[in-house]
Amino acid sequence: QVQLVESGGGLVQAGGSLRLSCTASGLTFKWYTMGWFRQAPGKEREFVTAISQSGDVTIGADSVKGRFTISRDNVKNTVSLQINSLKVEDTAVYYCAAALRPPAGTIRDYDYWGQGTQLTVSS
Repeated sequence: QVQLVESGGGLVQAGGSLRLSCTASGLTFKWYTMGWFRQAPGKEREFVTAISQSGDVTIGADSVKGRFTISRDNVKNTVSLQINSLKVEDTAVYYCAAALRPPAGTIRDYDYWGQGTQLTVSS
């Protein structure tokens, strides 16, 4: 049974930093591209960033480039998202997802999803 479990969300002030983590089990982690998506209240889920199986390729949405950094540890089966210079508009539920393919930015490309972790940024 595949499980993706996110952690690290919470309430943070604008301008601060936060690190989200996702731990995977039940799959051969190193075979999967890992991605982060987010869903703000009243909005559709959107792509944030993704990292290739070996970690040598990353892609990201234009809205987060320069502030969001994705990384992975294929020994610990974890993927992390470092978020700097947080903005109120970063408030959302953040989901990690796994795809058995090269990095991609669309929901349908991903095979497994976590339950999400809430990030709230206050002004």
